[in-house]
Amino acid sequence: MPQEPDERYRQLIGRRPLNIEVAIDDTTLRDGIQMPGTAISPKDAAQVAKLLNSIGVERIEVHQYQKPDKEAIQLIKGMDLEAKLAVWCRALKSDVESAVALDIEDVGISHPVSQIHMSAKWPEKPFEEILRNVVDVVEFAKAHGLTVFVHGEDSTRADWEMERAFVNGIADAGAEVYRICDTVGVGSSDPMVPLPNGIPAKIQSLRKETKIGCLEIHAHDDLGNAVENSIAAVRAADGLYEKIYVSTTMLGMGERAGNAETEKVMMNLYFHYGVTKFEKYISKLKEAADYVSYATGVVIPPNKAIVGEYAFAHESGIHTHGVLRDPSTYEFMPPERLGNVRRLSIGKQSGTAIIKHRLEELIKSSVDKNDERLRLLVQLVRDEYATGERKSSLRENEFIRLVRKAGFRLNV
Repeated sequence: MPQEPDERYRQLIGRRPLNIEVAIDDTTLRDGIQMPGTAISPKDAAQVAKLLNSIGVERIEVHQYQKPDKEAIQLIKGMDLEAKLAVWCRALKSDVESAVALDIEDVGISHPVSQIHMSAKWPEKPFEEILRNVVDVVEFAKAHGLTVFVHGEDSTRADWEMERAFVNGIADAGAEVYRICDTVGVGSSDPMVPLPNGIPAKIQSLRKETKIGCLEIHAHDDLGNAVENSIAAVRAADGLYEKIYVSTTMLGMGERAGNAETEKVMMNLYFHYGVTKFEKYISKLKEAADYVSYATGVVIPPNKAIVGEYAFAHESGIHTHGVLRDPSTYEFMPPERLGNVRRLSIGKQSGTAIIKHRLEELIKSSVDKNDERLRLLVQLVRDEYATGERKSSLRENEFIRLVRKAGFRLNV
């Protein structure tokens, strides 16, 4: 007797279990909306935060500088979400004071750690002076009772001696978490790649040579590796740290090529590493993605993994034939588990099996595979693509027209 699809995919889950707590720190409402051409209203930002909370995000990072940012923060605070609300700051006491005035308990203090950035931004200042300022700001934040994350901007291009001094300085000042920022996406997941851009090497060195108690990974997608680099950081921290945060955005929104997608990181952690706390949330991923798209104007590519309209769409003859017999032939898990749906379309690659299936759905009756009208319908579909000019699948009304032309009767 064939196994149920749920049983089949569950047998693949968590084949490499982790011994580290992983928390999603979503920055859609900070880094995500820095994506060119993107904006969001306070009301929509609050709804996005609510949906992020509903999918299991444990920390939500937001901007604080403009009036709409402050309005969004107050709306989000009024929702009493389980997720922690964190404000992004520059290494300025005035930014920390602003966060305190907003009654925020978590801050992320961002500061460059690479010589490239420090030389470009403060060419006249020695490193010791730059570090003293960051330490002063961290101490100031701790004096106000805040939980402090420090973001090491451009960590994957930083001189290790300077970065080590930086991390130990902010750790001594009371920072709880150091964020490795792969700012231009040059980080590598390969354990054999050395510092500065080898992410596993970076994490091992931070454990051995610094006092910081917790890490976060914030990966950009300039080389298309943000998700892999985020997961690689989790693998590398496993056994070295008790907890690691992964900074993500819905749909991979963000500056330039964007960031690691929240939905992809969460699903990889659940599927491959058995982070089962996410299982109760994954059915809401599609809803959250669709609302973020609506609220920001960012278009979801139809073939986007997990949340795209075509993520579980099938058209070619071989695929649709297999899916009609057993969905698990071409689906890693049932789409409804992710809040998505299976789509079987009629197009250039469609074979008799899917055309027959869609026909029977329409006329609500079975059709013999040798029915001459079915053969004619298959030919009519192929004729639609004979010139090579048409690219799109048939719309419902177009397929109905061909069904009638082939001689089938239906009440539509």
